[in-house]
Amino acid sequence: MKLSGAAPCLLLFFTHAADAHGWVGSVNIGGTLYTGDGLGTSGSPPSVIRQVDTNSPVTSVSDPNLACGPNAQLAQEVAPANPGDPIAVYWVSTEGPWFHNVGPMLSYMANCGTTPCTEFEASQAMWFKIEQVGRDPGSTAWAQASMNSGAPANLSLPNNLAAGGYLLRHEIIALQNAVSEGGAEFYASCTQLSVGGSGDGAPTQDELVKLPGAYSATDPGILVDVYSNPNAPYTFPGPPIAAFVTDVSGSSSSPTASTSRATTTAMGSAPSAATTCALKRRVSTQSPSAKRWHRALARWSGFSL
Repeated sequence: MKLSGAAPCLLLFFTHAADAHGWVGSVNIGGTLYTGDGLGTSGSPPSVIRQVDTNSPVTSVSDPNLACGPNAQLAQEVAPANPGDPIAVYWVSTEGPWFHNVGPMLSYMANCGTTPCTEFEASQAMWFKIEQVGRDPGSTAWAQASMNSGAPANLSLPNNLAAGGYLLRHEIIALQNAVSEGGAEFYASCTQLSVGGSGDGAPTQDELVKLPGAYSATDPGILVDVYSNPNAPYTFPGPPIAAFVTDVSGSSSSPTASTSRATTTAMGSAPSAATTCALKRRVSTQSPSAKRWHRALARWSGFSL
């Protein structure tokens, strides 16, 4: 089949889009940077990040890989941390920086109990939410869009978190295809921490959830059209932020409010077909129209996005 006009350029763009899934390359905990193992490897060099074996997303809310990402391996190291420490999570993709730009980011923790976190299986974890970010206040841009330029996702450990071993789970839910059931893409990463200090903050039993188990495929924040009404309130999936976190920080645990402290830029306008090749992926990924093309082509049997 011969492609004419801008079609070859558009095909090249969507090929990039299909490849530009991601994973956590490094994480900064209280000022110390920890690098992850290479994608699909584990233990060389030793890391605090549980490395996944593929950059592809999880698309089923019942998939066991929802906890820490596809076939995430136990990490060999544990990062020391203190209550209130700032955390910066650097997501990367095969194209360089993080690629997607619509959907929330959520952070959970699970206490490893008496088991060393280097041996603690995520399937046994009981998770509590400590943070969630959606759109920037007063904007239609999502907080994850800032990572398209290489910026990290920023959060903090709870100020009064009880000492112990924890898994820190950071999750991005990409919603560009979420208009149909099973279209949302879940990217999760787990980092092993040893929290010191004298805090006594802990979740209540009813704030703990299993992953998978906390989400439904038809939750309004998972089965959603984020393009037709970009100003519509967003409902975060999963439990509310644990009360001991918000009691100290004063941040809102409302399921429709963004708790982001990050600053991001607004999404740009759609590029014309004639400029798609020149712009390649970086500008195009900021476009809601480009994401609609991404979503539409995903329905064609000849494309896998």
